[in-house]
Amino acid sequence: MGADPLDEDLTSRGLELLGPCEKLSEHPELLMVSSLLRDFSPEEADLLGTTMLKVRAKPGQLLIAEGEASNWMMLLLLGTVDVGKRRIGADPEKQDPADITRLAVLKEGAVIGEMSMLDGEPRYASCWALSDVELAVLTRASVGRLIKMHPAVGAKLLVKLTQLLAQRLRNTSSQLVKVLQRRPAEAAVTDPGPEKA
Repeated sequence: MGADPLDEDLTSRGLELLGPCEKLSEHPELLMVSSLLRDFSPEEADLLGTTMLKVRAKPGQLLIAEGEASNWMMLLLLGTVDVGKRRIGADPEKQDPADITRLAVLKEGAVIGEMSMLDGEPRYASCWALSDVELAVLTRASVGRLIKMHPAVGAKLLVKLTQLLAQRLRNTSSQLVKVLQRRPAEAAVTDPGPEKA
């Protein structure tokens, strides 16, 4: 019998596999700060945790690679993660830090990679461990099993993921509006206007 593709994917990045992510309820601060877990009871959080694989990474290790297609996401349990996007036109084979734009620094409770988990499309950005980190990995197949075996918890998880995606869309839309509003003002400053005869 072959190795689990998820295990192979994670270990190929140098991540340490720690087994099922049991007893999330033993981290009450995580249940309060995580937008994913905030409305879960301790029992529901523990049930969700049993469907997730716990992994550990060292500073600098790649967690998610921009452009790859995957069927899993991560919940940051401990530590900080850097999120960055390659500059347009940058060579994806070269790992030049000058070609990466930092998008965010995430802390405990943050979720990364949920869009690709849900739709199977390539990852939008890359994520690296900034410190020693522990993460819980959730696959699309695990979500399906959770919905089948524990419909109420599965439904709650899907609602929370939908809320996260909606909030990210709102934030992105807000940033886009700010950029678009700045452009006419910048153009007015640099455009001398019509020439006078």
